Amino acid sequence: MRWLSGFRSGAFRFALLLALVFGAGAALLLVVVERSISRYAVEATDGGLKSEAAILQGEDREGGRSNLLQAIALHRRAGGDEAFRYQLTDRRGRLLVNDIGTSNAKIGWGEVEVLDDPQDADARPEMLKSLGVPMPEGGVLVVATDTYDVQELRRGLGRFTIVAGVFITLFVLVGGYLLGGLFMRRLDRVNDAIGRVMAGNVAERLPTIGISREFDLLSSNLNAMLDRIGALMDGLRQVTTDIAHDLRTPLTRLRQQLEATREANSIDHYTAGIDVAVLQTDQILAIFRALLRIGTLEGGDGRQYFCPVNLSEVIGHVVAAHQPVAEDDGKTLLAEHEPGLVVAGDAELLAQMLTNLIDNAIRHTPAGSLIVSKLERMDDSVIATISDDGPGVPAGERVNVLSRFYRLDRSRHLPGTGLGMSLAAAIAALHHARIDLLDNSPGLRVRITFPKSPPALEHSASPSKNQAD
Repeated sequence: MRWLSGFRSGAFRFALLLALVFGAGAALLLVVVERSISRYAVEATDGGLKSEAAILQGEDREGGRSNLLQAIALHRRAGGDEAFRYQLTDRRGRLLVNDIGTSNAKIGWGEVEVLDDPQDADARPEMLKSLGVPMPEGGVLVVATDTYDVQELRRGLGRFTIVAGVFITLFVLVGGYLLGGLFMRRLDRVNDAIGRVMAGNVAERLPTIGISREFDLLSSNLNAMLDRIGALMDGLRQVTTDIAHDLRTPLTRLRQQLEATREANSIDHYTAGIDVAVLQTDQILAIFRALLRIGTLEGGDGRQYFCPVNLSEVIGHVVAAHQPVAEDDGKTLLAEHEPGLVVAGDAELLAQMLTNLIDNAIRHTPAGSLIVSKLERMDDSVIATISDDGPGVPAGERVNVLSRFYRLDRSRHLPGTGLGMSLAAAIAALHHARIDLLDNSPGLRVRITFPKSPPALEHSASPSKNQAD
């Protein structure tokens, strides 16, 4: 039944364990208190006997035996029902006073059993605690008192200890059950939300549990995870849509090419048609590889392999490799790089990103254009900028340029897949870098801002060929 779920919950089991520990601790505390009070009561009884015996010894020493007997009689009357009982013998062992009812007077501590009322046939035996002391005038004085109150106190404390321990344990158990029920109700709301997510409602988010900050932080992290999963699913749907839309044309061309090749009437035409089909297939495979690479990067894969990278060397090698290409196209590629700038990342991916940006600038600018690669430190950040003085990108199109397969109308006649900028954006995002497309008046300026690297990274960076290649 549902009401039993609270007893089966982890919260109640934890409360049960807590109740047992708390009950054991409370019982131990109560036992210590009971022992302390009992010891105090016993010490008070012993102290009273010692004090009474000492007073009567003083009476015997100062006033003699007759004065002692008067003092005993006076103490009897003054004590009432709570009076001490006395037994006094002279130096010859004769009984002078005997309230105890036994003739066995001895020095030291002892216990004597007497009847509560000797005249009553139904009288109960009563245990007296006694103290015998030698008297200055000779003989022995025994002072006794009943310990009934002390025994009753100890028994009462023992019962209270048991009852209080059981009550405290039950109280903690009941409180644990109620808290477990509260926790279960809130956890049920979380599980219901998870069920709706599993059923396909990816927009559902988990409510806060509210028991403690740690549980709320757990809900927040799970919601952040769901947001991330939702973004990845949106990206997957977008990739699927892009593939279906943008690969239709090259696949149609490939099919037409194969059909035309099948109708070829000579070996030369047949071979040429096959070569064209192979080239078109390679282009389609290149698109798939680029899409897979973008998807992998957007998923965050590879960040665990980051290490200090000398970005100055990486961009220097990329620019040096593209300068002859720019010159062949009648363009100028200049480098303005501050040396020794280090970021945390993957040298190969960073080189790929810079290659895409510089190659994009070379292919989409007219002859005579000036392309400038700049690397500098600004406000504790490392900034790489690729700028040109070509036709640029309209302000309304700059966000779209970073999307998969997007190409400006004036660039559709140029070879390419429309994935270079989106791959560069994915690499920048993997490195927690911000990529901005700005107006260069004229032309386009692409700025990548890397986050501040810890000093340990900069000190541990070692310029090496592997980092730059």
